[in-house]
Amino acid sequence: MINRVLMPREMLIGGGSRFRLPAMLKSLGVNRPLLVCDPVMKKLGHADALLQALSGEGINGAIFSEVVEDPTDISIAALVKRISDGRHDGLVALGGGSAMDTAKAGAIVATSGEELRTLKVPRIVDFAVMPVIAIPTTAGTGSEVTRAAVVTDTVASEKMLILGTAALPVAAIIDYELTLTCPYRVTVDTGIDALTHALEALVNRNGNAHSEALALSALKLIGANLEKVADNPDGRDAREAMMLGATHAGLAVSNTSTALIHGLSRPVGAFFHVPHGMSNAMVLPLVTQFSLNFALPHYAAAARALGCASAADSDQIAGTKLVEAFIGLNRRLKVPTPQEFGIDRSRYLELLPEMVRQGLASGTPANNPRVPTIAEMTRLYELAYDGRIAEF
Repeated sequence: MINRVLMPREMLIGGGSRFRLPAMLKSLGVNRPLLVCDPVMKKLGHADALLQALSGEGINGAIFSEVVEDPTDISIAALVKRISDGRHDGLVALGGGSAMDTAKAGAIVATSGEELRTLKVPRIVDFAVMPVIAIPTTAGTGSEVTRAAVVTDTVASEKMLILGTAALPVAAIIDYELTLTCPYRVTVDTGIDALTHALEALVNRNGNAHSEALALSALKLIGANLEKVADNPDGRDAREAMMLGATHAGLAVSNTSTALIHGLSRPVGAFFHVPHGMSNAMVLPLVTQFSLNFALPHYAAAARALGCASAADSDQIAGTKLVEAFIGLNRRLKVPTPQEFGIDRSRYLELLPEMVRQGLASGTPANNPRVPTIAEMTRLYELAYDGRIAEF
């Protein structure tokens, strides 16, 4: 078997590495960068600090601080206009997944001139685009190293998955110091997002030795440090370990794609504005239970890497402990069910057929060890609403 392994051309990893941005831009031939961030990054001063560093090296940069929490076709259009008006030749994405997905999609549209809805899966967008340098400020999405972006179609209320090398940043700067300002909920939700990336890469039908090694590394780092950073947000060692774990998880999943957890969660996020990592967490125990016996050795390996099972446990016992560990993790980290989040049951059930359609159409459930039927997908959504776990 030949495995295709994709990752950024260059990665800088370590505290303070963000200030190496000017040299990186020069090496890439970017002369007029546009810094893409949300208003919080501007308010905290992170964006202006980078702009000042660029100015000190004679680089004429600018800031686009209009990133929204869940990028939409409308917010991408605003960025594309700004790129054109400013004649920018490269983008620097500073922030969480929303900032990085915004920059990725903006670069693709600005380069190709195509509408976003023509770029979504099942099409694979493997073509050259303007350089994107990603600087994550959360330890979670892994978007700085993935070949994927998610943007909402505001007309169809659909989270579109854009997949291909066009969505892969040319470089990433992974500086854990930027995560020290993350609030509790962002820390927790993005951390669980990273956990799901690692898990889905490990059990994925497209898995390979490269993705498996990275996924296990990510699970060990996240398992040992997620609750530490939740309890002690100023703990630098745990923050650094979580940042590395999220990056390894992103590299793993970028070379396999996501699976059923993401397939179920994206429509929930799109219709009910649930943060992405939280919507993943809502279905994490349920999907693990549903899939467990179809990739038991891999789920058992995940349990041991996370530290919730020992080498002495049989695979079946380790798998059972994994489901129980995810239930307990959600409880301790205060992850709500869709019902507890405030989603109206009648509206949820009304949209259920469309959520099933969108989830399956995204293609990612087909990567799962156990591929659900329409009836099973429907049942999973029904169970997820109030957090029930059931045998199938």
